[in-house]
Amino acid sequence: MSEAMLSKVRKLLAQAEDPACTPAESAAFTAKATELIARYGVDRALLAARDPTTDPVGDRVLDVVAPYARDKVGLLAAVAEPLRCRCVRRRQGNGFALHLFGFASDLERVDLLFTSLLVQAAHGLAATEVPADDHPAAFRRSWLAGFAEVVGGRLWAAESAAASESGTPSMALVLADRSDRVQRRLTEEYPRLRTAPPRRLGGTGFGSGAEAGQRANLGGRDLGGAAAGRRLGR
Repeated sequence: MSEAMLSKVRKLLAQAEDPACTPAESAAFTAKATELIARYGVDRALLAARDPTTDPVGDRVLDVVAPYARDKVGLLAAVAEPLRCRCVRRRQGNGFALHLFGFASDLERVDLLFTSLLVQAAHGLAATEVPADDHPAAFRRSWLAGFAEVVGGRLWAAESAAASESGTPSMALVLADRSDRVQRRLTEEYPRLRTAPPRRLGGTGFGSGAEAGQRANLGGRDLGGAAAGRRLGR
């Protein structure tokens, strides 16, 4: 992502997180940052359609560590899917190695957003009181599930809006082709991949996590906090 774009996103998020902002002002700044991230993805897709060398299909591995490693993986999937990336979960010690596949620009966006959202989730959980009649770990897992679901929905909406506003009639075909190429790359690497069964969560934190997901900044402010961001506190 260009430094000019990053500078715009950082300024918007700094304004959104200013305690002096009203909730309406904060929401407006956050929405604009999200719009810029989505528009960047569409612009890079159009450029690559004309010159594929500008944005090749690639992969990268992200390490996700305990605690709540499976829940962090769920957040990564919620970010990766709307941004046309695919991820494969591999057990690694007490956590996972997440093998991500996607176009270079989309992998960059996923890493950026995932890092920021983990930090925001950690802050949100720390500020949320666990009900006395709920198990702390169960509550936090359900909280993270609610957070991930809402964030994923917001990203799908932003990506869809950016594509529809691109002014390019063939945009849907361009994006569909990119998704197909990423899927083919994944299948080449993992021809016998199995889908994990859905999880059943018993905690009562889903609604609280969903509310935090509505407030989350989707532009990624702290680019230097990748390692810290992937360690969510107990």
